[in-house]
Amino acid sequence: MVARRKVAVVGVALSDCGRVDDATPYALHAQAARRALADAGLDRSLVDGFASAGLGTLAPVEVAEYLGLRPTWVDSTSVGGSTWEVMAAHAADAIAAGHARAVLLAYGSTARADVRAGRRTGTLSFGTRGPLQFEVPYGHTLIAKYAMAARRHMIEYGTTIEQLAEVAVQARANAALNPEAMFRTPITVDEVLAGAVIADPFTKLHCCVRSDGGAAVLLAAEEYVRDCRTSPVWVLGSGEYVSHATMSEWADFTVSPAAVSGRLAFERAGLRPDEMDFAEIYDAFTYMTLVTLEDLGFCAKGEGGAFVEKGRLRVEGGGLPVNTDGGGLSAQHPGMRGLFLLVEAVRQLRGEGRERQVRRRGDGSLPRLGMVSGTGGWFCSSGTVVLGV
Repeated sequence: MVARRKVAVVGVALSDCGRVDDATPYALHAQAARRALADAGLDRSLVDGFASAGLGTLAPVEVAEYLGLRPTWVDSTSVGGSTWEVMAAHAADAIAAGHARAVLLAYGSTARADVRAGRRTGTLSFGTRGPLQFEVPYGHTLIAKYAMAARRHMIEYGTTIEQLAEVAVQARANAALNPEAMFRTPITVDEVLAGAVIADPFTKLHCCVRSDGGAAVLLAAEEYVRDCRTSPVWVLGSGEYVSHATMSEWADFTVSPAAVSGRLAFERAGLRPDEMDFAEIYDAFTYMTLVTLEDLGFCAKGEGGAFVEKGRLRVEGGGLPVNTDGGGLSAQHPGMRGLFLLVEAVRQLRGEGRERQVRRRGDGSLPRLGMVSGTGGWFCSSGTVVLGV
């Protein structure tokens, strides 16, 4: 039996993102993958594991073939936005157990370009079979499910629409520091509230942007770290959890599955939420950020509204910088965005944030610890990963 090895993220990259009208999803996968390998400085022949979801009839077989890979370890877990945190956990376990040397995670989507070209509609459907058949006739769309959960939190805990709007305002403030962000012009709470209502209580700016783009992350066993051109970012702990598919089976709309995945990740890392220097949290909607912060333990249940006030989530002057690149609300959101969270977290821990670089409270040094939390479906699944240098 091979002794369990330490596992590090050794390469990360984004493809061209934002408005990309002249590329296929396969091309964005390949562009991000090539850049991540170049970032790590490792030869492609070392990669014997591959994980991907969301593209092709036999994902990730088709994507691996397109990239010229013949992996002996593969993962196609598909749980929405939390897919990549769950895959990263699986890859780290496989590497630690000696089942793979290096695992590449890759994603690419032309969600925005496809809508503009008429190749798909702007409405996301998860189908009408199985348990979902009992909700579809009522027009219960994905955004309506998130909106209903947000309204329940407002009723239960007195959370205000202004507090939810603060999440969007601070995400945009962070995006203003990111040259690669899709939207960088500062916004105010009043501007968020004045927007067109998409699903009560959400106006347009409470919702993520629609973009094109891809990302890739390379994980490797500790013995290969010395051959890399980058400093390692170690996987310290992870957790995953699935909760429900239908809203009728969701026990409490004010509790997300991050309450379980986060607890497991922190326990396995031997760390606490208050030790994190920053957090990258899936933010398809403002409420996702607020309730996930509660469930990860950064504040008590029901106190998320007060927690996000007064600029706490900002890179500049915030007590807990959150979504330092601008997140899905402002930077980019080409579908299952969880892999972008991992890329940004690694860049922050390596000190590559440039204008948006997080500094530790007190001494102004580079961050030592960070975490990412991805959410899938309508709070159906969650994956959390704790990282450190």
